[in-house]
Amino acid sequence: MENKRPLILISNDDGYQSKGLSCLVEMIREFGRIIVCAPDSARSGFSCAFSATSPLRIELKSRQNNVEIWACNGTPVDCVKIALDQICKGEKPDMVIGGINHGDNASVNTHYSGTMGVVREGCMKYIPSVAFSLCDHSPDADFSKMAPFVKYITKRVLGEKLPKGICLNVNFPVTKHYKGIKACRMAKGTWGNEVVKCRHPHGYDYYWMTGEYTNDEPSAEDTDSWTISHGYVAVTPTRIDITDYQMIEHLKSWEQP
Repeated sequence: MENKRPLILISNDDGYQSKGLSCLVEMIREFGRIIVCAPDSARSGFSCAFSATSPLRIELKSRQNNVEIWACNGTPVDCVKIALDQICKGEKPDMVIGGINHGDNASVNTHYSGTMGVVREGCMKYIPSVAFSLCDHSPDADFSKMAPFVKYITKRVLGEKLPKGICLNVNFPVTKHYKGIKACRMAKGTWGNEVVKCRHPHGYDYYWMTGEYTNDEPSAEDTDSWTISHGYVAVTPTRIDITDYQMIEHLKSWEQP
């Protein structure tokens, strides 16, 4: 690989064989060298989990045209950690990208997302990091319309970087034409009816995790949920530092000498 070109590390939570990841590689391969280290199968909902008690393995699946693809038996965060330590050979990537995820990661979904786990891990290593998601869970989703926007955002981030402690959560709606890009905040939302109880023929209960999402502020026009539902690409800057600084002032009244 030519060392002068930018190095981009990619991972996801849908697995190294997912269509979204393959399409992402094709969209951005013009910008530099690419290392993919992704789970060997789907790891949706793993957020920032990592493997503290299980050994990890990595396997090189392909290496050609400045693209290396590795599979790992761990979580999305494991993939980033092991890629930085073992595969990048001491070179710090210029950018970490998560995705393209099959399904949205807007609103409170960001807290559960393995795709966002990827970029949070990159961001905590002070690497400019961006997550791309399409609001389509189909394994054969059409990602083609995303290409100009993914390329545009990738180019801007490679050129301008991002502030330390800030990563980007980018969500694309399912629509014939994108109206453009809008910067927005995370919508307040809640999940309900999350557990389905079933009875096994052998006489015991078992449960499926599911749920119904509710946008708790549907009329707010500055949120990612509103932006997506109105045909725009939602770009939400996301902080690693989750401290509520206003609450600190209130809590000072609790302090004891």
